[in-house]
Amino acid sequence: MPTEQLRFTKAALAALPPAPSGKRTYVRDTRVPDLYLSITPTGAKSFMVYKWGAGRPQRVTLGRFNPDRPGSMTIDQARRKAPRVVVKVQEGRYISAEKRAARQAPTVRDLAVEYIERWAKPRKRTWKEDERVLEKDVLPKWGRRKAGEISRHDVITLVDRIADRGAPIQANRTLACVRKMFNFAIERGLIEGSPCVQVKAPGEERRRDRVLTEDEIKAVWSALDEKAKDLAMDPRIRMMLRLELMTAQRPGEVRAMQWDEIANDVWTIPAEKSKNGLPHRVPLCGLAVEILERARVISDGCEHVFPSPSGDKPMPITSISQSVRKNLKALGTSTPWTPHDLRRTAASHMTGIGIPRLVVGRILNHAERGVTATYDRHSYDQEKRRALEKWDRCLRQIVIGKKRGKVVRFR
Repeated sequence: MPTEQLRFTKAALAALPPAPSGKRTYVRDTRVPDLYLSITPTGAKSFMVYKWGAGRPQRVTLGRFNPDRPGSMTIDQARRKAPRVVVKVQEGRYISAEKRAARQAPTVRDLAVEYIERWAKPRKRTWKEDERVLEKDVLPKWGRRKAGEISRHDVITLVDRIADRGAPIQANRTLACVRKMFNFAIERGLIEGSPCVQVKAPGEERRRDRVLTEDEIKAVWSALDEKAKDLAMDPRIRMMLRLELMTAQRPGEVRAMQWDEIANDVWTIPAEKSKNGLPHRVPLCGLAVEILERARVISDGCEHVFPSPSGDKPMPITSISQSVRKNLKALGTSTPWTPHDLRRTAASHMTGIGIPRLVVGRILNHAERGVTATYDRHSYDQEKRRALEKWDRCLRQIVIGKKRGKVVRFR
């Protein structure tokens, strides 16, 4: 609030001109802290206290200043009253119980922080995705608003806007995240009802079953060659995509791979990175070993196998999927596919060449339930290695057309 300081006298205040059109001007007394004179564009003048209280700046009008009108507040009266009002402002006594409760209610940003820290982080390994969704589409629109003020219409408008930009499935993910967040708020007693009730997901969800054919695998593999010039794709992403196809592991796990997780041709995915919360051992064979040897040169001493351009963190997961989407034509496939489809493709072709489904499930690190899961502690390392070596030979036949040669062991 821009102000000028002035020693309040009857003559000095009477001489002050009206404020500019559409604005108010303020003058602060040099004798009493927090005492101001407010002047409107019509020339009306009032004494007021301006003071921070209850977490916000508050203006409390004391009385009109009009020397020509009997009964108006004098300078002495204003100076005596102002200190008492300041005390009340600091105590929050000028705020009604309803307003006080409303101002203490959490904003959507407050709720988002509490949801991530108290619910998502302890329960979801993909909590960072919830955080990303909230930061990208929810908080820029709602962050400063009170959580209890968000309406069903607000939610519908939000998800429709995301769907209209060509991302209906992302709109579904955002709705699901927002719904969880508001349900969490209800459980915590922060709001009375959810604005997501009866809001339908805008995108039609379909169970993905995309599996690349042998011809498509050969075309994609050839396009991902580091020497291929038609593909506008970072070399690290090219290697990640190939490694996903070789190992049948999740894109998020491949991109987060670190050098200290690899030893004796085995990649151990730590429990904190594994979807089922258990460490997972992945034997590395043939083509995978060759890829990692080239990746070590590119990573240039970084702890991450596939570092981001800054080098201090792994390549963003969104960069991988976006790169595939933008290069589908150059990748030689007419039907769209995603990085996760490479994992499904590898699993499907493994069962197609006679690898038992149980072993393929162990390679995929699928969670098991029931008595068998409780008592079966066998690591299946040998079975997984034999299966991946067989898949390596098959993959070489598909993409190169000849049997596997000698491969230097990876250290």
